[in-house]
Amino acid sequence: MVEHGFIWHSILPLHEHVPSHVFHSCVAVVILAVFGWRIRASLKKSSDPLVPDTTFSIRNVFEIVVQAITSQVRGVIGPSGDRYLWLIGGLFLYIFVCNLLGLVPGFEPPTSNINTNLGMAATVFLVYNYYGFKEHGIKYLKHFTGPVIWLAPLMVLIELMSHVFRPMALSIRLFGNMFADHVVLAIFGDLVPLLVPMIFLVLGMVVCLIQAFVFSLLATVYIGLAVSHDH
Repeated sequence: MVEHGFIWHSILPLHEHVPSHVFHSCVAVVILAVFGWRIRASLKKSSDPLVPDTTFSIRNVFEIVVQAITSQVRGVIGPSGDRYLWLIGGLFLYIFVCNLLGLVPGFEPPTSNINTNLGMAATVFLVYNYYGFKEHGIKYLKHFTGPVIWLAPLMVLIELMSHVFRPMALSIRLFGNMFADHVVLAIFGDLVPLLVPMIFLVLGMVVCLIQAFVFSLLATVYIGLAVSHDH
C-alpha cells in the first residue's frame, strides 16, 4: 500500500464531501459484484455446475475460496456453521479486496481507516449476539454468569468487558496491521524505487490474505461461542 501522489478519489466532483475510505469501500463492493455476476453467468452456462472448469478460471478460484471458508466454519462451529457462511464469506472477500486495493496505484485500502473496521466489527458483534439469543433464548444470558452462582456478579462484569472489547480488538488489529504495512511499503518505495518495492508488494499480498483470514476466523469463533451448547 503505497502513498500515491494521485488518488482517483480526488477526481470526484464532490470528493471533499465523500471520505476516501467510503469511496474505496464502494469500489471494493463494485469489484465483488462484478466478479459475482461473472461467476453466476459461468455457472448458468455450465451443463453441470457441480463439475469444475477444466481450465484455470475465476470460477475455480472462487470455488477454492468458498471451499476453504466452508471448511473453516464447519471446523469451528460444526455442520450447522453453513448458516453463517453469508457473513463469514462476505467478510473475508470484502476485507481481502479492500486490502488489495492498497496495492493498486491510485487507490487506498479502506481497512487502513478505523471507521471501516469498526463498522464490520460492530456488525459481527450484533450478529453473534443475535444468533446467541436465537439459539438459546433468554438462557443465552447464562453465558455471562459462569458455572458458579456466587461468582456470577464478577463473571458478568468480566464477560461484559470481554464482549465490549471484542469489536474494538477486531478493528484495531486490522487497522494497525494494514496501516503499518502501508507505511512500510511507502517508505521503501520512496527510498528504493526499483526491485525492493516488489518484495514488499509480495509481502503486502500475504498480509492482505492473513488479515482477512484472521478477521473472519475470529468472527467465526465468536459466533461459535455464542451458539455453543457446551456452557
